[in-house]
Amino acid sequence: MSELNDPRVFFAAERTALAWNRTALTLMAFGFAIERFGLFMRMLVEKNTVSNHAGPSFWFGIIFIALGCFFSGAAAKQYKAILKTLKPVEVPAHTNPKLAFILNVSIAALAAVLVLYLIASNLL
Repeated sequence: MSELNDPRVFFAAERTALAWNRTALTLMAFGFAIERFGLFMRMLVEKNTVSNHAGPSFWFGIIFIALGCFFSGAAAKQYKAILKTLKPVEVPAHTNPKLAFILNVSIAALAAVLVLYLIASNLL
């Protein structure tokens, strides 16, 4: 339990959650770029053929996207745990303390759907 009675504690926790969200989004974007670059290179080499590309770039891309998903979910969990320790005086009026949590959970869910889609589209 915090004893500071200062709203800056809430804002620091929110900034941390959003920083983890940016990190997760960066990992996912990097993973998607790696995954698509492998497909692009395969298409250049195998002109006019459509093929699945379960090569190393595909799996490295999937790993980075899954890492982003994990870190976004972990940030949401950590932020929620910090919110439970704050007293009402530490949460400023006219703010919604759940927005950063909702954002992180949404990003994690969308990343999980993206991973499943990429794997399913590669296998079919």
